[in-house]
Amino acid sequence: MPVISRFFGIIIFMLWREHNPPHFHAKYGEDEITVEIESGKVNGTMSKRALNMIEEWHKLHKEELLHNWKSAEAKKAFSPIKPLE
Repeated sequence: MPVISRFFGIIIFMLWREHNPPHFHAKYGEDEITVEIESGKVNGTMSKRALNMIEEWHKLHKEELLHNWKSAEAKKAFSPIKPLE
């Protein structure tokens, strides 16, 4: 699980062998979701508080997430992304 960011107990990661559409994974405790980078569509369930923080972080770092997705397609290392503060 290549972690690209961590904040408030939330772990954000991407996987190299993934399927389209471009997305990232978020884990908080036992809950895990995927978020489509372009649309923001969420798959899975998570507490409202954690989900709101992930959505805010996603909006701030959309371009960096797309860059990391392209790195995954090229089987290159991911760049860390600043956490939500």
